[in-house]
Amino acid sequence: MSANPDRLALVGYGRMGRLLERLAPSHGFEVALRLDEFNNPGGIGLTDRNFEGVRVAVDFSIPEVVADNAVRIAELGVPLTIGTTGWLDDLERVREAVEEHASALVYGANFSIGVNAFYRVVEAASGAFADQRHYDAFMYEAHHKFKKDAPSGTALRLLDAMRDAGYDRPVDVATQRSGHFPGIHEIGFDSEADTIRVRHTARNRLGFAHGALKAARWIMGRKGVYEFSAIWDRLA
Repeated sequence: MSANPDRLALVGYGRMGRLLERLAPSHGFEVALRLDEFNNPGGIGLTDRNFEGVRVAVDFSIPEVVADNAVRIAELGVPLTIGTTGWLDDLERVREAVEEHASALVYGANFSIGVNAFYRVVEAASGAFADQRHYDAFMYEAHHKFKKDAPSGTALRLLDAMRDAGYDRPVDVATQRSGHFPGIHEIGFDSEADTIRVRHTARNRLGFAHGALKAARWIMGRKGVYEFSAIWDRLA
């Protein structure tokens, strides 16, 4: 731990929250506040007193409460990193709160550096097949049985990457929620002649946690709203 670590708040204290706490010192943070469903029902823990001295917060809670958490944390003037997915229907409400209170937010479908590099691989492959009409595209993604959203936020971001690359044909999407998979995402292109597959497999949650803590470090001292896939390659 550094001599003067920055105080970090964890909003959501499940598996990811506990992992973030374990890794926080290696990123120069001291966990000063842990909020979960027991001490933060209805957002009652998001107070000036609790956040006194907190430099940045990380939210890995549940989709149903993320937007309300983010609005309140913006009102407190604390920069926030959101690793939870499945809440983006409320993004504009959160953006308005962040901008109104001159705060800062970084969010993303996936905070793994490897996954964000994978977005670029998929975009390149999709561009190559955009005009090859005899190829059909498919996607497969698998996560642990506790993950609620399906398709995952990462899968949706991959579909956006394919469309951005000019692939405008249907993509067949299959999802799996079972066991303890940290995350598998595969994109494929199939024709009568051959099949091409590109895949990312997470071995554990370490990549997500390190990326979120790097994003928390990066967002400190900044203003505005940032999507992680646009800034990941600027992180130290």
